[in-house]
Amino acid sequence: MEDSRIVELYWQKNADAIKETDSKYGAYCFTIADNILHNKEDSEECVNDTYLKAWNAMPPQKPTKLQMFLAKITHGNAIHIVKCLIFTNHAPNKGVCSCTATGMDGPA
Repeated sequence: MEDSRIVELYWQKNADAIKETDSKYGAYCFTIADNILHNKEDSEECVNDTYLKAWNAMPPQKPTKLQMFLAKITHGNAIHIVKCLIFTNHAPNKGVCSCTATGMDGPA
């Protein structure tokens, strides 16, 4: 499916947007996450968080390069997980991390 159609699905809040995103970019996002995290479970959770952030970002955002949009979100999520692991000795739980209590905000 073309990226523009996937973005339209997000704008329509059609759940098929997630399915199509995963089908087209799931392996790509997983590779980004796993190259940073080196842990299958954390990488899978990172990709799931990417889909949630994409869902919440569209609208108002309407990315013209969906692959790069997803890559940026995935990278930011993975870095946030690493920071949580370093500073709190545990991964964030369902997107919530005590890193925020230490002044470390999550990815934008």
